[in-house]
Amino acid sequence: MTEAQFHKEYLSLADTLYRIAFYMLESQAEAEDAVQELYLKLWDTRDALDGIRSPKAYSVTLLKNLCLDRIRRARHLSFPEQLPEPETPHLQDDEMDQKMRLDKVLEAIKSLPDRQREILLLRTVEGLSYEEIAERTGMNYLTLRVLLSRARTTIKSRI
Repeated sequence: MTEAQFHKEYLSLADTLYRIAFYMLESQAEAEDAVQELYLKLWDTRDALDGIRSPKAYSVTLLKNLCLDRIRRARHLSFPEQLPEPETPHLQDDEMDQKMRLDKVLEAIKSLPDRQREILLLRTVEGLSYEEIAERTGMNYLTLRVLLSRARTTIKSRI
């Protein structure tokens, strides 16, 4: 496959692929990384792409698999029960910084609109799935995702 064909058939799908990755990963940076990883894989195998009848379907399938791999890797990260003690004597300063940051986060959560705060707590604290939250609150799945995204954005902007 020539570079011009690759640009025409695959690079023109960038916006669509980004939206799919963002929907799955819920992170702008992760979505951009996933799309970039996809394009690297496609470019590395560009000679085999001539036989692909539907570049869009092929790209979307590969992207979904890449996103699922990223989600699985993130879930498999385990955190030890007890963190090792830091070796630096400046622990008190770090503890103060962490406490101040936690206070800011808690204040930001308290200032959220009721529905956003409820969805955020159900998802992050109770660990409920979107389906479980939808059953409990009676809200639409997409509405839940929008409310959660807005809540997270608000908290990040206030920290």
